[in-house]
Amino acid sequence: MPAVKMYTTQVCPYCQRAKMLLKQRGVAHIDEVRIDLDPAERDRMIEITGRRTVPQIFIGDTHVGGCDDLIALDQRGGLVPLLQA
Repeated sequence: MPAVKMYTTQVCPYCQRAKMLLKQRGVAHIDEVRIDLDPAERDRMIEITGRRTVPQIFIGDTHVGGCDDLIALDQRGGLVPLLQA
């Protein structure tokens, strides 16, 4: 299973929802980067993704996007194959 990395903040309902979905799909560990604790990581996230909102989710080298993007990927059957790649 590829590594899952998620840029998050402490109080983010979308981050919680995304984590729940990933765990339901068998992800045991999520490398969480708290941008509310580290402004440099926030800048890095914006530089990499071009987005300012959390969560920003990466599965392996693939930038999935935010929570809505993750849910859409799952609904069209793309999440499990990506996790199994």
